[in-house]
Amino acid sequence: MPEISNFYGIIITMLFNDHNPPHFHVKYGEYRAQISIQDGIVQGTIPRRALNLVFEWLDLHRDELMDNWHRIENMKALQKIEPLK
Repeated sequence: MPEISNFYGIIITMLFNDHNPPHFHVKYGEYRAQISIQDGIVQGTIPRRALNLVFEWLDLHRDELMDNWHRIENMKALQKIEPLK
């Protein structure tokens, strides 16, 4: 799973040949979740505090995430995205 960002122990990845809708994967310790880029729907479990940080990051980088999703569809290398500071 190519890592595209990492902050506060939260690892954000995307998968090549993944299914729609456009989404990214979140890993935080033993927790795992998928979050849809467009509407923030969460599948999986992640602590509320970490999830709030992920939502803050998503709001800042939604366009970059969609760009990476299109890169995946075209089998191009993913771009790293600035971590939350």
